Amino acid sequence: MLRTIIIGSCVSIQGVFVRNLPNGKIAVCLDSTIYEGYPVCAIAA
Repeated sequence: MLRTIIIGSCVSIQGVFVRNLPNGKIAVCLDSTIYEGYPVCAIAA
């Protein structure tokens, strides 16, 4: 499943979900690199 995370004030990354982290962040994999950040919530319109 693809997930989008924020890793800075204006940097977002979309990758394959890896795991939930205990501090509220999630990990995603993009091009064999794992990034950690806060998930972006989708708002249904």
